[in-house]
Amino acid sequence: MLTAAVTGGERPPSDPPPEPHEGLNARLAGFDYPFDVQALELDMQGQAVELVYMDVRPAGEARGAVLLLHGKNFSGAYWERTARALVERGYRVIAPDQIGFGKSSKPTDVQYSFHEMARHTIALLDELRVEKVVAVGHSMGGMVATRLALSAPERVVGLALMNPIGLEDWQRVVPYRSVAAIEESELARAPDAVKQYMLAAYFAGEWDEAYDPLLTIQVGWIRGPDAAQMARVSALTYDMIFTQPVLHEWPDLSMPTLLIIGQRDRTALGRDRVEAEVAATLGDYPALGRAAAEAIPNAQLVELDDIGHVPHFEAFERTIEPLATFVDARFPR
Repeated sequence: MLTAAVTGGERPPSDPPPEPHEGLNARLAGFDYPFDVQALELDMQGQAVELVYMDVRPAGEARGAVLLLHGKNFSGAYWERTARALVERGYRVIAPDQIGFGKSSKPTDVQYSFHEMARHTIALLDELRVEKVVAVGHSMGGMVATRLALSAPERVVGLALMNPIGLEDWQRVVPYRSVAAIEESELARAPDAVKQYMLAAYFAGEWDEAYDPLLTIQVGWIRGPDAAQMARVSALTYDMIFTQPVLHEWPDLSMPTLLIIGQRDRTALGRDRVEAEVAATLGDYPALGRAAAEAIPNAQLVELDDIGHVPHFEAFERTIEPLATFVDARFPR
């Protein structure tokens, strides 16, 4: 496998240049990440794809390695502040964009799965010759991190889950919605709908300009030349989240696990497809976080009062303190 530098997520030289537009293309050409990015060439179900990642190293020898795994509506770029804080503490920080996200390839005719994402992540660690990591997953990244920890427990010395989705199995209460139906709704989504969703689902109706970077990529894709492609990828990855729960395997996790749970979060897939009394029971993160802490054998629960779905943006200092303490304990000096 070959690693190559990527500048701005450009298309391969053989592709024609994109037409001018006001948004972002599928590979986020022209959108700068906070650190240099590289690409790992992989095979995904017979297709050549590129996994783009940031590999940020401290001055001197690294104390250990931390893997930062993004959520569905995000990319590795939103880990900037967390990465800088961990690098300052002496850690090597690796932040990939999973296939289908960020600057990585966006195939539309493959099956997306957490097993595949775990396999890609292990391949990246192998390429970088990193044997042991603390895996940190936010939102969908919590599901990726859990699958990685179950697939390669010898590589994951600690697991940190920050407001992970998948704390409940929506299949059991929410009617299934086809990929085609989700794709249609994604295509119909207006740019303003991104902020409205995040405002209601993540930040309880209170927006701060510090959250603006969270909108850039999603809005850029809606306005960009590859909106149809991104709608298809979004639908395929939504289906993955809905149909591939990981919570039933939590008792199999063997490593120390930290749960950081913003108590105001009420994120839930399919709430709009069930009756009001059922919808009211979904996404109860205070209860779901406590249940997860009970199910995971060696778990520590940190509850952040009055914080929503994105703790490392909404309350960075309150989030980094328990996270850094947990990482330090996995890599004692």
